[in-house]
Amino acid sequence: MKPIISASILNSDFGNLESEIKKAEEAGVDWIHLDIMDGHFVPNISFGPHVVSMCNKITDLPLDVHLMISDPDKYIQVFSDSGADYISVHIENNPNVHRTLQNISSNGKHAGIVVNPGTPIESVFPVLHMVDYVLVMSVNPGFGGQVFLPETLIKIKILSDELKKRNLPILIEVDGGLNKETAKDVKKAGANIIVAGSYIFKHPEGIQEAVKSLNNA
Repeated sequence: MKPIISASILNSDFGNLESEIKKAEEAGVDWIHLDIMDGHFVPNISFGPHVVSMCNKITDLPLDVHLMISDPDKYIQVFSDSGADYISVHIENNPNVHRTLQNISSNGKHAGIVVNPGTPIESVFPVLHMVDYVLVMSVNPGFGGQVFLPETLIKIKILSDELKKRNLPILIEVDGGLNKETAKDVKKAGANIIVAGSYIFKHPEGIQEAVKSLNNA
């Protein structure tokens, strides 16, 4: 089964964002991934709802919004209104994660839960019944262009086995250091959604070739 390819714009050419997204769309990506960073939850600042709104005008592809922000409850509404289709929040440092996920769903959006490399995958098990997908980070969040952490594979496998055991139709998304080789590994472990940024937008042979190789992973 061909994985869903979610193209992360974090390392795209923002001076030509519309062109970059259109090229990715023509190459066959399925979603557009947007990393929202506040400089507090992670040590970097990226962009906010205005960029999500801009992407919503550029493309009809689903917008996959990953919130790496403190107190995400405050911002679910604004990101929903800006055009997000999928909204994921972290299990880490979120004591009210149930409420956050309910908030996403009540806005008519697909809810996702995210787990960092250093967090046990079992931490998301209590909320699996509330989500449409789980985003497993395969690098420490905050910066693009990092190297894939191979220990992520066992976490994906454990999660995949748990979903099968519960018969839950939940997607597994993986983000961080993904290329032709690592995408093949995570898919084999049970992933359905491949997030790639640098590999797509900075591929030496161009966006078309990068997406083709991911689709064939």
